[in-house]
Amino acid sequence: MYILGISAYFHDSAACLLHNDHIIAAAQEERFTRKKNDERFPYQAIKYCLDEAGIKLSEIDHIVFYEKPFLKFERLLETYLAFAPLGFVSFIKSMPVWLKEKFFLKKKILRELKSIDNAIDVKAIDLLFVQHHLSHAASAFYPSPFDKAIILTADGVGEWVTTSAGIAEGSKITFVKEIKFPHSLGLLYSAFTYYLGFKVNVDEYKVMGLAPYGEPVYADLILQHIVDVKEDGSFRLDMRYFNYCTGLTMTSGAFDKLFGQASRKPKDEITQFHMDMARSIQLVIENILVKITTGLHQEYQIDNLCMAGGVALNCVANGKILRESGFKNVWIQPAAGDAGGALGAAYAVYFDHLNNSRGTNGHDKMQNALLGPWYKSDDIRAYLESENLQFEELPKEVYYNTIAQYIAQGNVVGYFKGRMEFGPRALGARSIVADPRKANMQSVLNQKIKFRESFRPFAPAVMEEFASVYFDIDTSSPYMLQVANIKEVQRVSLNKETVQIQGFKKLGLERSVIPAVTHVDYSARIQTVNKTEHADFYKLIEAFYKITGCPILVNTSFNRMDEPIVNKPAEAVACFMNTGIDILIIENFIIKKP
Repeated sequence: MYILGISAYFHDSAACLLHNDHIIAAAQEERFTRKKNDERFPYQAIKYCLDEAGIKLSEIDHIVFYEKPFLKFERLLETYLAFAPLGFVSFIKSMPVWLKEKFFLKKKILRELKSIDNAIDVKAIDLLFVQHHLSHAASAFYPSPFDKAIILTADGVGEWVTTSAGIAEGSKITFVKEIKFPHSLGLLYSAFTYYLGFKVNVDEYKVMGLAPYGEPVYADLILQHIVDVKEDGSFRLDMRYFNYCTGLTMTSGAFDKLFGQASRKPKDEITQFHMDMARSIQLVIENILVKITTGLHQEYQIDNLCMAGGVALNCVANGKILRESGFKNVWIQPAAGDAGGALGAAYAVYFDHLNNSRGTNGHDKMQNALLGPWYKSDDIRAYLESENLQFEELPKEVYYNTIAQYIAQGNVVGYFKGRMEFGPRALGARSIVADPRKANMQSVLNQKIKFRESFRPFAPAVMEEFASVYFDIDTSSPYMLQVANIKEVQRVSLNKETVQIQGFKKLGLERSVIPAVTHVDYSARIQTVNKTEHADFYKLIEAFYKITGCPILVNTSFNRMDEPIVNKPAEAVACFMNTGIDILIIENFIIKKP
């Protein structure tokens, strides 16, 4: 049985193809169109999934969309009525789009599918729709290694629900708690993202990266005025401070007045005030999530937690949940945002709708998120020759050692090998890798390769058996979704004067034996690499370890700021040529700059 899951029309559209409960392929449309967070129908992602399986669209048994448009339209209408006459401008702008396109989404999707395969009979297509939070919850539990778990889903908003909790056992998910729009942790965090001058639904991770430079001086103000939090973590927002229900911005004038400043423009300087605001909202979100998860664990006495939704990409909060909530095991869907909704929708049909049985073997079904396209060596060679590029072919017996030698010499390496990752993280297939021991490597990567803000940190990819030697973590983190602190023994002592340094001046301080992946608060977003489940990347890190004694590499996504992660060899070459990357590896080929 083949099931095709689709997410589209909001942001980060994607497609996923299941054969029974096995994931054949999954990819975001942005990787093919090169438009960051592309929301359009995932035409090329679907074609890729079909090609990977070697089937036609007519051979799909069920096609499923990741949310229910009529419920979303209901929420839109009721929200405008509740706030009328406010929001009239927003209302008249959105209605034509809904009445022309989104209200008749089933017909629109069928037309798009017909454009993929003109021979298909659209009347024969079994097109289903799954509620948004069920798609997220299904993506969190069904691929997880657990037989039984609590599921927490938190995002901006689906149709109505913004935060939900469910109990999952076997092949069934039962929702037990929910919070509805307009009260939303995702929208709360996005409001601060907007206020700090970043892009909503795109740059929330910048707020998380900025937070350690500040102090939580506004956390109490947020809790006193903006969000009311109960002991069990349930919450309500004071809508006087927000404008997303009725206007075209996230925050209101009352929000500016409360904090004494207007929202920052994207090109304005980032001041200590902005750093403190980022730290404050980050702490508030962390504490709410810990309260929610602690309450769920105490009430239901289940030790496994699964998470999805955009808020689950807040890896700092995830680390705090793991340490403080009481759950023994936490598994987070690596494509936790809307892209993962395509996967979850397909799984919801297979298990929930069709009542198929589910089994686990102690491992998740995500295949290390390596679910995207791959390229044959012969095709890569033909492309490199057609571009008159000088390259060498690395023999298998020296492959990893040669690359590791270049990294140990201080070179930045673009590493392109195997199937592309599904989700926002590069995990060793479309990665830029470097030596974490180099004190200046963080600034080199940000300024000369990624072309992004200097304050943003980089992640360590560590051989799994060494994770607890360098970091305060006692669990695996294969998807780079947990943050933990550098162990005291690996830190560099700072004198009294340097401890007092504030703001971006903290960037110049060497804090540990792996400074390139140590954030200013001694934290790191960790990827543990297992020799069985991610053998290729493990061998590269292991080769570096044998040369240097350091079992860690800097791992960041193979792209420049505001571009999707590279998919094709041509995109890898373009990124290599137009940045400060020193060495490019594409499968078994190596390209050097003069």
